[in-house]
Amino acid sequence: MQDSKARAHFRFLESDPYSILIAFSGLRQALVTTGYNERVNECQAAAEKLLQATGRGEQPALLGNVTRDDYVAHQNLLRGALARRARHYFSESERVELGATAWREGDLRKFGQLMTESGRSSIENYECGSPPLIDLYAILVETEGVLGARFSGAGFRGCCVAFVEEEEGEEVAAKVGREYGGRYPRLCKDAPVFLCNSDDGARIL
Repeated sequence: MQDSKARAHFRFLESDPYSILIAFSGLRQALVTTGYNERVNECQAAAEKLLQATGRGEQPALLGNVTRDDYVAHQNLLRGALARRARHYFSESERVELGATAWREGDLRKFGQLMTESGRSSIENYECGSPPLIDLYAILVETEGVLGARFSGAGFRGCCVAFVEEEEGEEVAAKVGREYGGRYPRLCKDAPVFLCNSDDGARIL
């Protein structure tokens, strides 16, 4: 795991064996045709309100420029979609911090739990995804052997990624493929499920 701000990286300590599962929804669509740009604008609008409330309205309207304490103090100023977008941003930031700790400690189950919470917040607070992608996420979360799952990328189309118990990987992949295919037979023709493993990263061989 890499911390780009601190320019540091953390190694994953020993844990139970696991595999990484990538499940494609079969949906391909450019982000400009989704609600992605709208979400960006809503996050900027939320940041602008919060920064103005703290007397720092001259700063760029980015939620990253709002401290957690300032968000807690002034979140009551946000309504509707703006409140949900900010809630997702700050809860996701907290999950990243907790996830980094879980990763350093080799606590894969905690890391997986945080992944699943991230996916749920993406649906409920950031309101991204599409019916097939949300169903794919739900299938993963409800499948035994899956430690955690979430959307991959911007979360409107494309894939879900999950951590699975290594010994259950093949069975999980087959079950997810069957269930998703049963719900979306047209999409499943172009919706493979991949199992892979992590490595130590880029290096000279």
